[in-house]
Amino acid sequence: MTNIIKSGGSHETDVVIIGAGPCGLFQVFELGLLDMKAHLIDNLDKIGGQCAELYPDKNLYDIPSRPAITGQELTDDLMKQAEPFNPSYHLNQLTSKISLNDNDILVETDKGTSIKCKSLVIAAGAGSFVPRKLPAEGSQELENKNIFYSVKKRSDFQDKNILIIGGGDSALDYVMGFQGIAKKVSLVHRRKEFKGVQDSVNKVMSLVDKGDVNFNMGSLKKVEKNDNGKVTVTLDDETTLSDIDAIFPFFGLKIELGPIADWGLNLEKNLISVNTENFETSVPRVFAVGDICIYPGKLKLILSGFHEAALAAKKMFEYCHSDKKYVFRYTTSSSDLQKKLGVK
Repeated sequence: MTNIIKSGGSHETDVVIIGAGPCGLFQVFELGLLDMKAHLIDNLDKIGGQCAELYPDKNLYDIPSRPAITGQELTDDLMKQAEPFNPSYHLNQLTSKISLNDNDILVETDKGTSIKCKSLVIAAGAGSFVPRKLPAEGSQELENKNIFYSVKKRSDFQDKNILIIGGGDSALDYVMGFQGIAKKVSLVHRRKEFKGVQDSVNKVMSLVDKGDVNFNMGSLKKVEKNDNGKVTVTLDDETTLSDIDAIFPFFGLKIELGPIADWGLNLEKNLISVNTENFETSVPRVFAVGDICIYPGKLKLILSGFHEAALAAKKMFEYCHSDKKYVFRYTTSSSDLQKKLGVK
């Protein structure tokens, strides 16, 4: 059973993980194998980070052993994997302050929660990801009504008239993803060239050629809601598109580090520098894994974050169990680990 704790109150644990995305969830598992308990803090109201918030219904293709898995499926699997170690989740809270003491760290949130721990892991993606808003007249009033910056369930838009704006991978993926679901799909991009991978570009252009997708080159100038609840959009060349039910702008994401920028860590281009032996930051006891950290040769892949979490756990064991010796064991051969995992 998922232990989601209401805001406020004082707690104590071995490790606090800032960020409940894939890397934060896998960090729970790696810590649990070494007898360390964890609390996770996330500013979202759900577990799963970007995967659950932005891509719950979108397939990921680079997760080992899974030819394809959606963001929500990956989140569900990682939560199940972490479950034997009873993590505690503090959602819809922003980590506002960390106080470094000689032998522990006090982590505080903007909702009055305080957690005393022996190590801290920042697994917050690259900070808070904020979608770049649609810069068209009248758009602000229609957000979360007719304009959406993420798709939770594509089936919610069954038989709707959909307009997608953008030329990157996300825009192209959703053009293809709405096929067979939406009644009509239109795409607007400011030029003929696209930023997405060529295979996706070819597939979308094939749909355009067959008449399955309407394509207009330009930028949105104005958005107006009609009396029937649908939307009319005007492009910069005065072309109008009518009877639109939902608009999905995909202009990328802005990174906002928030309080992380004030914690005294070595930052490089809004990312946290770490050493690759154990992914500890410039501040002892504080670690960073996933997209938030940077080092020579860094690849922003989920599988890279999993590797980083495993090595970080090894070092955190020294801080949390200074009286014990670290012993590496395989889960396939250790009856003790299998017992923890509930293997019969």
